[in-house]
Amino acid sequence: MAPPPELGHLLRDDGSVVIPPAVAAPVLRLLTIGLTARVRADGGEIGPTARRVLHALHEAAERHDRAGFADETPAPATGIVESTVHEVAVRMGCSPQYVRRLCASGVLRARRAGRQWLIQVDDQRGAA
Repeated sequence: MAPPPELGHLLRDDGSVVIPPAVAAPVLRLLTIGLTARVRADGGEIGPTARRVLHALHEAAERHDRAGFADETPAPATGIVESTVHEVAVRMGCSPQYVRRLCASGVLRARRAGRQWLIQVDDQRGAA
């Protein structure tokens, strides 16, 4: 069975698959979730080849983020002060995970910078 034309450039003649850097992090996340569940279920361990693939995906995702191609929102206008998730969590007296959920849901005005959230200080309800 031939692959769909839009996927042809991702499949190599030897059967390997090219994973574009933009999707390396989500693919790594899904593989990690699946492997963790499998290891918990049967107590097994992943082999050295799978471990190398995971490390390669991690490195590709890191390089992609460092190059500035991650899913980033534009930088705010100059003069706006931003804080990190940890700083806001300390000010609000909550966990960093809760602050990340507030950012993702739009409750806090924030932007993505690689894998980090940067939150506008003037919109930290109860934190300023």
